[in-house]
Amino acid sequence: MTTQGELDSILHSLDYAESTYQLDTTEIRNKLQGMKFSTSEANQHALFYSLNKIAMDQPNWTYLAAHLFLNELYEKAATNRNYDSSQKYGDLFELLEELSKRGIYSKDLLDSYTKDEITELGKLIDPAKDHLFTYIGLFLLADRYLARDYERNIFELPQERFMIIAMTLMQHEKKETRLELVKEAYWALSHLYMTVATPTLSNAGKSFGQLSSCFIDTVEDSLDGIYLNNWDIARLSKDGGGIGVYYGKVRALGSDIKKFKGNSSGVVPWIRLINDTAVSVDQLGQRQGAIAIYLDLFHKDVMNGFLDLKTNNGDERRKAHDIFTGVSVPDLFMEKLQQVDENGRSIGEWHTFCPHEVKQIMGWKDEKGNPLGLEDFYDEEDEKYFTEKYMDAVNHPLLPRKTYRAMDVMARIMIAQLETGTPYMFYRDEVNRKNPNKHLLGKGRTAIFCSNLCTEIAQNMSVTAITKEYVDDDGNIVIIRKAGDFVVCNLSSINLPRAVQEDVLERLVRIQVRMLDNVVDLNTISVKQADITNKKFRAVGLGTFGWHHLLALNGIYWESEEAVQFADRLYEDIAYYAIQSSMELAKEKGAYPKFMGSEWETGAYFTRREYTAERWNKLQEKVNQYGMRNGWLMAVAPNSSTAKIGGSTDGIDPIYAAEYAEEKKNFKFKVTAPDINHKTYEFYRKARHEVDQIWSIKQNAARQRHIDQGISFNLYVRHDIKAKDLLQLHLEAWKQGLKTTYYVRSTSQSEIEECELCHS
Repeated sequence: MTTQGELDSILHSLDYAESTYQLDTTEIRNKLQGMKFSTSEANQHALFYSLNKIAMDQPNWTYLAAHLFLNELYEKAATNRNYDSSQKYGDLFELLEELSKRGIYSKDLLDSYTKDEITELGKLIDPAKDHLFTYIGLFLLADRYLARDYERNIFELPQERFMIIAMTLMQHEKKETRLELVKEAYWALSHLYMTVATPTLSNAGKSFGQLSSCFIDTVEDSLDGIYLNNWDIARLSKDGGGIGVYYGKVRALGSDIKKFKGNSSGVVPWIRLINDTAVSVDQLGQRQGAIAIYLDLFHKDVMNGFLDLKTNNGDERRKAHDIFTGVSVPDLFMEKLQQVDENGRSIGEWHTFCPHEVKQIMGWKDEKGNPLGLEDFYDEEDEKYFTEKYMDAVNHPLLPRKTYRAMDVMARIMIAQLETGTPYMFYRDEVNRKNPNKHLLGKGRTAIFCSNLCTEIAQNMSVTAITKEYVDDDGNIVIIRKAGDFVVCNLSSINLPRAVQEDVLERLVRIQVRMLDNVVDLNTISVKQADITNKKFRAVGLGTFGWHHLLALNGIYWESEEAVQFADRLYEDIAYYAIQSSMELAKEKGAYPKFMGSEWETGAYFTRREYTAERWNKLQEKVNQYGMRNGWLMAVAPNSSTAKIGGSTDGIDPIYAAEYAEEKKNFKFKVTAPDINHKTYEFYRKARHEVDQIWSIKQNAARQRHIDQGISFNLYVRHDIKAKDLLQLHLEAWKQGLKTTYYVRSTSQSEIEECELCHS
């Protein structure tokens, strides 16, 4: 039974809550004193009591619940590691030794750091930082990310996870500066100024799994290309990667195969095959694979099954409910939507083609004589390369096509979005115009065909193809593949409310960019062309979360010009610090291999964004002199799970509600908006489906100017939204220069299950 001494840790939590959060814990103290429970039962009773007290008028009970949950974690870790739980944390070196011996941790850390260094770093671990967690944040961290043994017994504690991540990401730095860099990374993580992406948070320091979030592949129009892509994505999914796949080069339904007419079954059967892979090859046993398939709006199969893949009507043999869809949208299509007759009726025509037939009949070639399709061109501001090729295709008398009203195509897109949330919108011309690495192809040539699973990544892509297959002298079958650009996303995100309010942005971004850059070298990617691409461009994605939280703390309404201007100023600062940090790394370690000729090197990157202030001019000169360490730098991911760990709001989204129940497969908790009180409530009153989405678009356009990649940006609409109103939101997003939009989240949809890998 519980003695007074055994209740000390619980009572200490109550004392802390009373003094720090002004909570009245008299009732729970009286109940505990009168009950003859074991210590663990008493702690559970206090925990459930605290969770039931959480409400908008008493939000700080979440911190008492977190303290009580910490008592459990400290007790379990101490028991499993054989030390006194009153110490809270055990010996870091012993933890590394034990979990390395068990095969949970990689032996790399013990090989890289001396015992004295590990002991020194262990002394920096600060249990007081555990009090920064809300209950749901601590629960998610413990449930999904802290190291356990093979029987799921907890061994690692929160600050140890942060220190292991810091040590892992800095292990190959110069020895004379390494410990200071580890300390700096731990400072950033332990203060919750930032979070790393889910794969890094989960796998850093461990003996399995990789550190990158998402990957994007381009499928070649061949049987080998289709099946090798499936093999590649299966291996990445096994290791915990989310996948984006571009299918725009694969021939359409009814096209010829080896000149035999009408034999092609189109893209839908192959996408169904990928759907089966997503279900069969799960992500480290934790969740099924997450794969997004993109297709161009001028591909013939868009209206022949692709837009209906996830809907509940039609032939189930042509469905793929477990994948996500995205459409690659040219400016010309959006212009066609706006063509009307004298009665205001939409009259813009839209033609779709088979990419294989386009290459056969149009005869376009690159400088090496390889055939080109419509997908290989995009429109610049002053030269309409795609539009010219598209009109050439339209006017060719022998090229088969299917013709629709552009508005009918858009109607099908919007119907699917209101039912399923997808397809995502990828504005291909804007993405390629703003690409800093377009120099590797000719003018007007598409380098980026689609985005990733969460629509924030935009990097150069190309197919991987078999060039030779033979039997060597030992009888081995050797297949030689020419590596294409297989995109890799390396992500982490700034906790805006903490970092901005405490004025640590410049210091934080500097260490954060270094941490991200080191992921490139540390990663063990099973698909080798992805590894090659990763090192060729050294691309990273520095993002943010907690935007609505930050607005509320600053007394700024979501639906205001002030919010738009604040986004513009803040993300310009973040961009400046990120570019400065990458330049400094290039000065120290060298520029990424494809820097020369890029818009970073020529200065066009700065000109396109109208960066003319003195600080920008000086930075541009330094970039030209020293280079950039990273070919792409910034991308704003969804940040749902890790935003909760950080105690803030999702990504750049408005809040779900001021008070709601957060529910997943293994929990349901009451949650309130962060830092909600009589002052901030006014700025939280309008939740995501209530705010005017035009203001969300304006904010996102302001920040998109400063983000070299993309942003995971959702549109929140009512289930009864009129078609013309949803159309206007899409037109406004395109006109404002957004590169992508993520889900269209309707009030009629159940909560959409999404990939957590990009939640950084």
